[in-house]
Amino acid sequence: MVTYYKILEISEDATFEEIKKAYHKSALKYHPDKNKNENAESKFKEVVEAYEVLSDPYKKNRYDNSLKHK
Repeated sequence: MVTYYKILEISEDATFEEIKKAYHKSALKYHPDKNKNENAESKFKEVVEAYEVLSDPYKKNRYDNSLKHK
Protein backbone atom coordinates (compact mmCIF):
# COMPACT_ATOMS: atom_id res chain seq x y z
CA MET A 1 0.00 0.00 0.00
CA VAL A 2 1.29 3.44 -0.90
CA THR A 3 1.02 5.76 2.07
CA TYR A 4 1.47 9.50 2.30
CA TYR A 5 4.76 8.78 4.06
CA LYS A 6 6.00 6.77 1.08
CA ILE A 7 4.87 9.47 -1.34
CA LEU A 8 6.98 12.05 0.53
CA GLU A 9 9.74 9.49 1.19
CA ILE A 10 9.79 10.08 4.96
CA SER A 11 9.40 7.94 8.07
CA GLU A 12 6.19 7.83 10.08
CA ASP A 13 7.89 9.63 12.97
CA ALA A 14 9.11 12.54 10.81
CA THR A 15 8.98 15.98 12.38
CA PHE A 16 7.00 18.85 10.89
CA GLU A 17 10.24 20.33 9.52
CA GLU A 18 11.13 17.01 7.85
CA ILE A 19 7.63 16.79 6.34
CA LYS A 20 7.89 20.34 5.01
CA LYS A 21 11.37 19.75 3.57
CA ALA A 22 10.28 16.51 1.89
CA TYR A 23 7.22 18.25 0.45
CA HIS A 24 9.27 21.04 -1.10
CA LYS A 25 11.76 18.56 -2.56
CA SER A 26 8.99 16.39 -4.08
CA ALA A 27 6.93 19.35 -5.25
CA LEU A 28 9.89 20.71 -7.20
CA LYS A 29 10.65 17.28 -8.61
CA TYR A 30 7.11 16.63 -9.89
CA HIS A 31 5.82 20.13 -10.64
CA PRO A 32 4.27 20.04 -14.14
CA ASP A 33 6.19 23.18 -15.18
CA LYS A 34 9.50 21.48 -14.35
CA ASN A 35 8.75 17.85 -15.18
CA LYS A 36 7.37 17.05 -18.62
CA ASN A 37 6.76 13.38 -17.82
CA GLU A 38 3.16 12.41 -18.58
CA ASN A 39 2.44 11.29 -15.00
CA ALA A 40 4.11 14.28 -13.33
CA GLU A 41 0.84 16.15 -12.77
CA SER A 42 -0.87 13.24 -11.01
CA LYS A 43 2.27 12.58 -8.94
CA PHE A 44 2.39 16.28 -8.02
CA LYS A 45 -1.25 16.12 -6.87
CA GLU A 46 -0.42 13.11 -4.68
CA VAL A 47 2.45 15.05 -3.11
CA VAL A 48 0.19 18.03 -2.37
CA GLU A 49 -2.50 15.79 -0.87
CA ALA A 50 0.06 13.98 1.30
CA TYR A 51 1.43 17.28 2.57
CA GLU A 52 -2.03 18.69 3.30
CA VAL A 53 -2.79 15.72 5.55
CA LEU A 54 0.60 15.25 7.20
CA SER A 55 1.19 18.95 7.91
CA ASP A 56 -2.09 19.30 9.83
CA PRO A 57 -1.78 17.70 13.30
CA TYR A 58 -5.48 16.77 13.48
CA LYS A 59 -5.60 15.24 9.98
CA LYS A 60 -2.26 13.50 10.56
CA ASN A 61 -3.54 11.92 13.78
CA ARG A 62 -6.67 10.64 12.04
CA TYR A 63 -4.61 9.35 9.12
CA ASP A 64 -2.13 7.57 11.41
CA ASN A 65 -5.01 5.95 13.31
CA SER A 66 -6.56 4.74 10.06
CA LEU A 67 -3.25 3.09 9.09
CA LYS A 68 -3.13 1.20 12.38
CA HIS A 69 -6.60 -0.25 11.81
CA LYS A 70 -5.86 -1.70 8.36
